[in-house]
Amino acid sequence: MKRSLELAIIIGIVAGITTPIESRANENVDKIVATNEDDEIKNSTQQTFPEQGLWTANIKRIGIEYMDHSVTNKEDANYPDTYNADEESNIGGVFDGNVTFEKESMVWINGLYAIYSKSKTTEDGETSENEKDDEILLFTDYTKKVWHLDEGSIGPFAYFGYETEFTDFDLDGSSYRTQILRGKTGIKFYDGQYFKQMYIAVVEEDDMTYDKDNMKTGAEVGYEFNYPLNPQTSFVSEGYYRHFFSYSQYEATDFEYKLSMNNRIETKLVGDLYLAPFYNYELAKTRGASKSRAQSTFGLSLNYNKSFEIFK
Repeated sequence: MKRSLELAIIIGIVAGITTPIESRANENVDKIVATNEDDEIKNSTQQTFPEQGLWTANIKRIGIEYMDHSVTNKEDANYPDTYNADEESNIGGVFDGNVTFEKESMVWINGLYAIYSKSKTTEDGETSENEKDDEILLFTDYTKKVWHLDEGSIGPFAYFGYETEFTDFDLDGSSYRTQILRGKTGIKFYDGQYFKQMYIAVVEEDDMTYDKDNMKTGAEVGYEFNYPLNPQTSFVSEGYYRHFFSYSQYEATDFEYKLSMNNRIETKLVGDLYLAPFYNYELAKTRGASKSRAQSTFGLSLNYNKSFEIFK
């Protein structure tokens, strides 16, 4: 099964990075088309907005994913269940979308991100289940565009989000469900030609998962990168690094730091449907662990992606 997945990923990457098969008899025409495409990309970074602002709905991903996982330092018990899916394969679903209001002076994003996947393994006649991904994130993000550049803008931003999950988890015989209120404020570079956002922020969390609230303070850097490889294919990378400095309570599975990256090559199949081989990497250390744990995920996803204006 793993060899089949690797072959599928290789085929998807090759299909994405090679130029679509077409007649090349007239090289001058190809050069003109390439020049026009470059001009379109450049102009798209200089988008103007109506005085009253522009509302858009953006479906970044509605996808079905097939994943194969590997984990380091798997003997340490002080990690959440989602960091225990070693040498396991599973199928999951993901939704990533938002509604955005944007003007020349600001942008306000209200989004929902949800992902869930579960694996089943059978060993010595016993079947066990393990959740690889289980997350729901609702958020609102406001950025003031203070400094306008040739490509993109820079300004302060404020973020507020609520993170939870679909199912409960067991700890010491009791059931809990992740419930975290998270606030961030800092400086953001927004809507560049390739970097759609980069930011640095102070983070404050109210972790209400357990019996007592746990207030955490930390810092975070993050980015979103989109680079077109050809008219039908783009390389997309998103990620963040979050490090906490203080806590009001002690929980062994609380993260001291976490690095999370999602990298994929999205190739348009038909309409708004995309095929995307992907590689996810996470590196984290919890307060109760003696060493950090890395988790790598290779996979293949089928995604729907579309943006459209609303409230015209």
